[in-house]
Amino acid sequence: MVEKEHLIDLVGISKEFDGVQVLKNINLYIRKKEFITLLGPSGCGKTTTLRIIGGFETPSEGQVLFGGQDISALPPYKRRVNTVFQKYALFPHLNVYDNIAFGLKLKKLPKKQIAEKVGQMLELVNLKGYEKRHVDALSGSLVNEPEVLLLDEPLGALDLKLRKEMQLELKSMQQRLGITFIFVTHDQEEALTMSDTIVVMKDGTIQQIGDPKTIYDEPANAFVADFIGESNILDGVMLEDYSVLVAGHKYTCSDKGFAKNEPVDVVIRPEDIKVVASDQSHLSGTVTNVVFKGVHYEIIVDIKNFKWLIQTTEFHGVGENIG
Repeated sequence: MVEKEHLIDLVGISKEFDGVQVLKNINLYIRKKEFITLLGPSGCGKTTTLRIIGGFETPSEGQVLFGGQDISALPPYKRRVNTVFQKYALFPHLNVYDNIAFGLKLKKLPKKQIAEKVGQMLELVNLKGYEKRHVDALSGSLVNEPEVLLLDEPLGALDLKLRKEMQLELKSMQQRLGITFIFVTHDQEEALTMSDTIVVMKDGTIQQIGDPKTIYDEPANAFVADFIGESNILDGVMLEDYSVLVAGHKYTCSDKGFAKNEPVDVVIRPEDIKVVASDQSHLSGTVTNVVFKGVHYEIIVDIKNFKWLIQTTEFHGVGENIG
């Protein structure tokens, strides 16, 4: 695979607000035509990072490079970047005019006033004449043909079904346009669905960078494992390369490079656990909770003071002893 060239480089970026450090020495490169997602809980610094790229915040330390040029002090309107702010969403069944007018109609404003306000907005963002365009056709009207689109949780206000449809539409749009998308979300499933690269953040620091499969299958630490999907995280001991002692038994694992008998966190995904008869397994316990999730059941099994989360298509009732 040909390596895409860097478009944006964040070099040693730190940011303070009123003496509180919200970003701590962020180093990150973003490639041309990449869909990259900044993922993490509220307050982790992902939106601040996005705003620094867009020019809406200035870093306390570090540089923002665009095509190798330092743009740290460049105002937003001079950057080849467009921003879709938080709480903004496109409804695929509405045209451009009706998308903009949607919130005004909810407020029950008069039609004349709505038309005036929509007209002002279209003129402001250089989209006059595109009122009747379907939102799918917006690719030809992106203002100033930006090289980068910044999206700050744009799907957060949508219901689940529409949100999933828009995830696929945004990814398709990004691939059609060949524009770099930098997307902010706290939704793990959304990040896994849409991204070429995921940047997991916590407390103003980057915890892990990787493609969705790597982030899910090989989390760098317990935080990433716990934040990305569901996990059973247990204390273990690394006996040797590819061999770990966990829950009193020795298992083959996918990791190496630890010291002999080094304590480790062991991550076991709930969908990777096979339920068998209790006399056929090293581990057995009692089902204490069952939730039907549509595609599968999520069950909790108490085994030696640890509550295991298991996902299975087979029903097992509360009180049942399973392996």
